Amino acid sequence: MQVDLFDFDLPEELIALRPAVPRDSARLLHVGATGQAGHHVVSDLPEFLGAGDVLVVNTTKVIPARLVGRRVREVTDAGANTGAKVELTLTERLGPVAWNCMLKPARRVKVGDSIMFDSSDDNTVTGRVRARSGANAELEFDLEPDAMEPVLARIGAMPLPPYIAGKRAPDARDDDDYQTLFATHAGAVAAPTAGLHFTPELVARLKDRGIQLVGVTLHVGPGTFLPVKVSDIASHVMHSEWGEVTQSAADTINAARAQGRRIVCVGTTALRLVESACPEAGRIAAFRGDTDIFITPGYQFRICDLLLTNFHLPRSTLFMLVSAFSGLSVMQAAYAEAVAKGYRFYSYGDACLLTRTEKTGTENNGEV
Repeated sequence: MQVDLFDFDLPEELIALRPAVPRDSARLLHVGATGQAGHHVVSDLPEFLGAGDVLVVNTTKVIPARLVGRRVREVTDAGANTGAKVELTLTERLGPVAWNCMLKPARRVKVGDSIMFDSSDDNTVTGRVRARSGANAELEFDLEPDAMEPVLARIGAMPLPPYIAGKRAPDARDDDDYQTLFATHAGAVAAPTAGLHFTPELVARLKDRGIQLVGVTLHVGPGTFLPVKVSDIASHVMHSEWGEVTQSAADTINAARAQGRRIVCVGTTALRLVESACPEAGRIAAFRGDTDIFITPGYQFRICDLLLTNFHLPRSTLFMLVSAFSGLSVMQAAYAEAVAKGYRFYSYGDACLLTRTEKTGTENNGEV
C-alpha cells in the first residue's frame, strides 16, 4: 500500500494550540457503522454507550522530558567552559539516572561531553553523553537515583509535539493541559491525547450509566510524531513502546466480551496495547513488555468495538490505524467533513468516535 493513499490537505489554522475549556466541550464527530457522520461534543459521549460497556483508558503520565542546557567540555578553576545551547527530549529510561534522548542540534555534542542544566532553585545539574548515534544519545545524570524525578520536575518542561512547540513554548498551563485525568504511571513523553477530553463530571456520568472504566498503561514515545518516510507502508519500521495490561484489567475485559458487552478504547495507544495483548480474537491476556504493533488496512481487530480518538496527521501511522478500523474511504470522507466544518486537529484538538467496520475486498486492502 502506498503512503500517498493516507494523505490529505489540512489548513494550518485548524491545528489546535490550546485545548477546549472545559475539556469535554471539545467537538465530537461520531462516525457510525455505515460511515454516516454526526456532529456532537465530547460531553455527549455517554449517549453513545450503554450499561456494561467497558471504556479502556491509558493511565500513563507524561514526564517533563524537554530539557534545555549548554554543552560543557572542560571545567577549570575559572569555572565551566560552556558552549553551544542544546535542547533534548528524554525518550527512554535506561537506568535510575540514565536515559536515551534526542538532541537538537546533535552536531554540537560529542561522546564524553557534559550538558549543564540550570535548575529553578539555582542548583546546577549536569549529564554526561556516554554514547551517540545521529540525533540520538545516551545521557547519564550526575545524580543520586532517588533525585531523578524531583530534578526533572525542576529542570524539565512538557514535551509538546512539534506542531505546537514550533509555534509557542510550553508554559505553566501545559503542565495540566497536557496530562490526562487518568495519569498515574510516569513514563510517557507524549500524551495519550484522546484521554485529554475527560473531566470528573464526564467520568461520573459514564459511571452513573453503568459504564466500567479499566486502566491499562502504554508509555507513549516520540515515535508517535515521526512521519512515514517510505513510499510503501510495508517498508516502514514502527517504533516500540512499553506497556502493561494487568491480570485484573484482562479479566474485566474478557468478562465483558463473554457477556456480549462492547470494548471501547480511549485513544490509539490503548487500542494498540490491548490488540498487542490478544493471543486470539475475543480474548485478552495479561501483558507486560514492548510492543511495536503496526495496524494498517487489512488488519483484523481482535477486541475493540469502538474507538475514541483525536484527528491525526496526514500520512501518519495513526491515520492508517483509524483507516484500518473504520475503512479508508470512510475516514477520508470523515476527515474531509471535519475540515469543512472547522474541527480542530491533533493533540489539543477535537475528537471522533469511530465504529469498527468489517471490510472485505479492495476496501480492506486500501485499494480504493
